[in-house]
Amino acid sequence: MFDHGELRLVVLALISERPRHGYEIIKEIEDRVAGTYTPSPGVIYPTLTMLEELGHATVSENAGKRLYAITADGTAYLAANKSTVDNALQRMQSVNTAHGGGPAPEITRARENLKMALRLREARGPLTEQQIRDIAAALDAAAIAIERS
Repeated sequence: MFDHGELRLVVLALISERPRHGYEIIKEIEDRVAGTYTPSPGVIYPTLTMLEELGHATVSENAGKRLYAITADGTAYLAANKSTVDNALQRMQSVNTAHGGGPAPEITRARENLKMALRLREARGPLTEQQIRDIAAALDAAAIAIERS
């Protein structure tokens, strides 16, 4: 989704709009690309820590959560990289537009149903080797059908 260094700039751009928590940043990026990409906490939180260490962001506690805000140095860094930020944000908007502003509700529902079915089945106890093969085959068949659609 992002070229080298772009995610850091996108995160900085988002906290320049208003102070945000890490989870809010994850959800905002996901929303801006119509659900086609969700950065993991393992990517966002180290990025926020790096921005803080570079002096581009500050962090404060708010209701037990870390709230990140841009600093003057962060604003200057963002301005110095304006074309890169603008390109990344424009690319995100293009993805959003191409996907109609978000994933189809039917697909979201079906995806959540699949995740729930897997969780419920795994919670019932150990799977036999045949059950593992059957579930894997069903998932592989679904992936192939989706790729071909």
